[in-house]
Amino acid sequence: MTRRVIVVGAGPAGLMAAQTALAAGARVDVFDQMASPARKFLIAGKGGLNLTHSEPFERFVARYGVRAAIVRGWLQAFDADAMRAWSASLGYPTVVGSSGRVFPHDFKAGPLLRAWLRHLRACGMRLHAGARWTGIDGDALCFERDGETLRCDYDAAIFALGGGSWAKLGSDARWVDRFAALGIDIAPLKPANVGFERTWSPVFIDRFAGTPLKNIECSIGAVRRRGEALITSYGIEGSVVYALGAAIRDAAERIVAIDLVPDRSLAALQMALDRPRGKRSMSEHLRRAGIDALRFALLRECAPDAIQNIASMAAALKALPVRLGPPRPIDEAISTAGGVRLEELDHNLQVRSRPGWYCVGEMLDWEAPTGGYLLTACMASGVVAGRHAASGNPG
Repeated sequence: MTRRVIVVGAGPAGLMAAQTALAAGARVDVFDQMASPARKFLIAGKGGLNLTHSEPFERFVARYGVRAAIVRGWLQAFDADAMRAWSASLGYPTVVGSSGRVFPHDFKAGPLLRAWLRHLRACGMRLHAGARWTGIDGDALCFERDGETLRCDYDAAIFALGGGSWAKLGSDARWVDRFAALGIDIAPLKPANVGFERTWSPVFIDRFAGTPLKNIECSIGAVRRRGEALITSYGIEGSVVYALGAAIRDAAERIVAIDLVPDRSLAALQMALDRPRGKRSMSEHLRRAGIDALRFALLRECAPDAIQNIASMAAALKALPVRLGPPRPIDEAISTAGGVRLEELDHNLQVRSRPGWYCVGEMLDWEAPTGGYLLTACMASGVVAGRHAASGNPG
């Protein structure tokens, strides 16, 4: 008999679960509380849809931190190459940017999403927009749409309800209490891929808020990443901050060491700074040594005493200690950490205490930095759950 699979949530993880289940012969209905699917996917793609990353598999897997061993299994089912092949199959071959990030050739989310939805509908997917999951009634899932309660029977249910960031786009975490009431263990949701607060002086904010800090290397503890950041009125954000976000957020002391000149050795930097200054101002002397105004201002903000002599100044430029405050609120975050603990699920992402229920995507307790890692693993989890939900096999 044809199995009926219900997918709750029409983001990338849910739609990929639907595609996989349809390909395996299941009858698939997708429910989403928003008026149109994949709203967060569309917004995230406004600046250029970063699908995945081209780096080698082992380095790719390492981006998932403490959950890397589990996420590896998902990526073995659907990796970066599979993501690129999926995009090409919909008429959007990919290109690799200078940083190794992978984009559809037109860099747009809208056309790719529309092509995907056309394909899914042609395969038999039935999409029920504006239908909010409200709970269960016996063996049925209940949804509310236009004041009417829908009661739906199923053979398998795949939940792709997102995290808690960008609530206005549908990831509002309403599901957390419902799952917890069913005895499913939930790790508290925390902001991920988000900026951190830092109190700058008014003069620094007036001059540098909104200014990118390019080509830096940051570390906290044993974790070190290279990239760029953005100075904001409230603190700092950007790709290198997101890459270190979990380590910064969970540290007892949020002190990040920033190498402001990672391509120069301490000795070479000290030699450049030690050249005769003459009548030039300190800022002009530093500029000639390759230290721009923003880097000098950061030095004065975070290590003012280091300016007293060349040796201490060079050392501070190579490892500037920047004390950060808490992360910004969860609704400002690109994504969230926390969610359904992976220990609650088997290797097919089926809930151990509720056979026939699966959880995928950002609602699970894992996290990844920006760069295509989050999207790739979300869709990979959909492949794993969709395949097993359609088969109904116990293994």
